[in-house]
Amino acid sequence: MKSAIAFLALIAGSATAFTPETLPGALAPMGFFDPLGFAAKADVNTLKRYREAELTHGRVAMLATVGFLVGEKVEGTSFLWDASVTGPAITHLEQVPPLFWALLVTGIGAAEQQRAEIGWVDPADVPVDQPGLLRDDYTPGDIGFDPLGLKPTDPAEYEIMQTKELQNGRLAMLAASGFMAQELADGKGILEHLGY
Repeated sequence: MKSAIAFLALIAGSATAFTPETLPGALAPMGFFDPLGFAAKADVNTLKRYREAELTHGRVAMLATVGFLVGEKVEGTSFLWDASVTGPAITHLEQVPPLFWALLVTGIGAAEQQRAEIGWVDPADVPVDQPGLLRDDYTPGDIGFDPLGLKPTDPAEYEIMQTKELQNGRLAMLAASGFMAQELADGKGILEHLGY
């Protein structure tokens, strides 16, 4: 409950009640993990941007990790194009036609536009020294996308869910990096290493 109150104080812009240790994602025994001291040098708005970036990168990494495994499992099948895609997942993107890239860029652009409209202050109203300023009433990562209705209404449960998402995103960032490094190192797919 104490950390939920501190996080609400963060959203309201009150720097006096805010400490980084109370942000969702801080777990025992490490607490708030910041070995390079970025949080010590950051104000509340900068920490919100850092958290927004961490959530966004974690979500992309979770999709990438699943994409590596699914892409290798269904390789050799045609999807949205005539040519079949084969080999390690790291080589799949260079094998797809331009239509895929057009769809991908359009989808990413639409998602980023929506995220900016929901959470970012209008660029015309932002001081030059604070690009990407988030709205005071915006919770980092909460873009209103919850088609399955999984977002808890209880603040304590919501904080637990935020921590779980952050931890899974952090793990996925490491996993995706490991997948890429392994496939680049030996040219074999991850599923091939696992015996599938």
